[in-house]
Amino acid sequence: MNSEQTGLEPSGAADSLMEKVVNLCKRRGFVFPSAEIYGGFRSTYDYGPLGVLMLRNVKDAWWRAMVQCRDDVVGLDAAILSSPRMWEASGHLSNFTDPLVDCRNCHERWRADKIGGTCPACGSADLTEPRAFNLMFKTYAGPVEDEATVAYLRPETAQGMFVNFPAVLQTSRKKPPFGIAQVGKSFRNEITPQNFVFRTREFEQMEMEYFVPPAEADRWFDYWCNERMDWYRKLGIPEEKLRLRHHGSEELSHYSKATADVEFMFPWGFDELEGIANRTDFDLRAHAAASGEKLEYFDQASGERYVPYVIEPAAGATRTMMAFLLSAYDEDEIGGERRTVLRLDRRLAPYQVAVLPLSKKESLEPLAREVLGILQPLCMCDYDVTQSIGRRYRRQDEVGTPWCVTVDFESLEDRSVTLRDRDTTEQVRVPIDRLATEMNDRLAT
Repeated sequence: MNSEQTGLEPSGAADSLMEKVVNLCKRRGFVFPSAEIYGGFRSTYDYGPLGVLMLRNVKDAWWRAMVQCRDDVVGLDAAILSSPRMWEASGHLSNFTDPLVDCRNCHERWRADKIGGTCPACGSADLTEPRAFNLMFKTYAGPVEDEATVAYLRPETAQGMFVNFPAVLQTSRKKPPFGIAQVGKSFRNEITPQNFVFRTREFEQMEMEYFVPPAEADRWFDYWCNERMDWYRKLGIPEEKLRLRHHGSEELSHYSKATADVEFMFPWGFDELEGIANRTDFDLRAHAAASGEKLEYFDQASGERYVPYVIEPAAGATRTMMAFLLSAYDEDEIGGERRTVLRLDRRLAPYQVAVLPLSKKESLEPLAREVLGILQPLCMCDYDVTQSIGRRYRRQDEVGTPWCVTVDFESLEDRSVTLRDRDTTEQVRVPIDRLATEMNDRLAT
């Protein structure tokens, strides 16, 4: 990938790390430039065999924390195409804009709030006055392209949860405080997509709308700020690379009473991984007014009827995966040889185990396949027989596989295998009939 494809400009050690991670992503099958055989299409990427596994693991880890391990949050999968009336009510058609400027010297276009008054391409300060640029992707639903068939690709997953609030309330029998969670694609016509998969026009979000009694909103806002920071720490992002930044009053969106961003130290500086917002009752009231439907909760115990406030933790799945990759990338020396290693949490690694026959000899394959069959129901496994065992270990280290299981000629005699740890490179001998128990114990810690 070149700098135009990644959106990166080399500028020192931090960008050296970024360049190494980007190159690893392409070389090992995490992320490819989309339609590369046609020259690519700016700021679009395809997730390869390893990338699709890791991205799924990021989303699954989020889902476990936000839905599976709670009894106060349920899931939803709302449509990507939606009625213009919904986006008019939410304010997106009028307010979902970025400030756009043109450079009069080189004619490049930029977000005015991101460039500091000079053109990043040529350095000129001769810029046009900022003007509002709407980020919505417009399309047509039906055979005729006219105003009656206008539709929009969703720029966020949140609105689908708001308009489904009464249906979820009725069918799930939940009561505030409770949440609706969703993972899915969103689309924004970014002025300047950049920094590899950090800012793209097509991306995945992990969002949850948590509906609370208005008087409890401040407490729940603080709660979710703490919960979301802990999630990143527990999955391996170092404390010093994370911060929680509260927005000043001048930064707040039109719907927000309070917003805080979980930020990660990217090579270009701290930037947003996730926003946590107290959206008040803005969205429910706006959709109620536009649709004529009541979007409120009636508390039978107290006789109180109210429109809930909403606390929204909203994370980007793709940029979160990128942050985990940057945090995990390491280079060390083993036996006098330099190696590259991704120290990914085992819950995020594309493969948890690689099964490696010591050689290609046919006598080892039946037992190696038997071992693979034991492990595949427990976790994602790779099976690799090419090159020397040392090279295969290095390859698995580079893609973050926590454990390798080697089947050798001694295994034919004692029905034991060698289990190797990625981070320590320590090796232990494990009987095949205890391998499933051993791996379950390791996967559970």
